[in-house]
Amino acid sequence: MISASLKTSARLAAVAAILLSAPAFAGGFDGPWSVTIATQSGNCDAAYAFPMRVAGGRVITSGGTTMSGSVSGSGAVNVSLVQGSSNGRASGRLSATSGGGTWSGTLNGSRCSGYWQATRQ
Repeated sequence: MISASLKTSARLAAVAAILLSAPAFAGGFDGPWSVTIATQSGNCDAAYAFPMRVAGGRVITSGGTTMSGSVSGSGAVNVSLVQGSSNGRASGRLSATSGGGTWSGTLNGSRCSGYWQATRQ
């Protein structure tokens, strides 16, 4: 017969194995972020800045820009943005306090692309 303490130890080991093998919860990136996008190609303004919020691993609208997308448990970002007749897509990666990646889209009728940087607020 297995003792109660051995059963408890076995259960704790099983739970630890499941937690360690599961992907990290994207909630680690939740909260407000400040984002700057810089244009490298196309006839768009040199830079744009706006707030972004992550909640439960989802990018949600913040400021006057409609955003939708996600942040994975490892910090991978995929976002769509719409503001008036302008739209774009961005991808990249967040860390605990900052992040960055690339973007492309049509801003005020011009096709543009570049990079973005984010800082946790």
